[in-house]
Amino acid sequence: MIAPIHPVTAAAVVLATAVTDAVYVMFTAAVAARRRVPAATWSAVWYLLSSFAVISYTENWVYVGFAALGSWIGAFASITFLHRSGAPPPPGGAALGAAPE
Repeated sequence: MIAPIHPVTAAAVVLATAVTDAVYVMFTAAVAARRRVPAATWSAVWYLLSSFAVISYTENWVYVGFAALGSWIGAFASITFLHRSGAPPPPGGAALGAAPE
């Protein structure tokens, strides 16, 4: 039997994973740019944020879907932000055949 879904917890999981994924993109950008302090800082923030989602959805597997939704939103929003900020693509991106959207 599936435990009831609490809308506030579901929304919090979506938000936490969206922010977590956005932070992960910023971490990856800092690593690609070989910026040690920002990479280390983003990494620490990433782990702090991800703990909420993990703790929340391990009580009820249905929250994994909300976590996936938040992850998608966070990645999409952060790539949109990076694209608009004029940040250059990571080195080797064109060599991997990745076309910008």
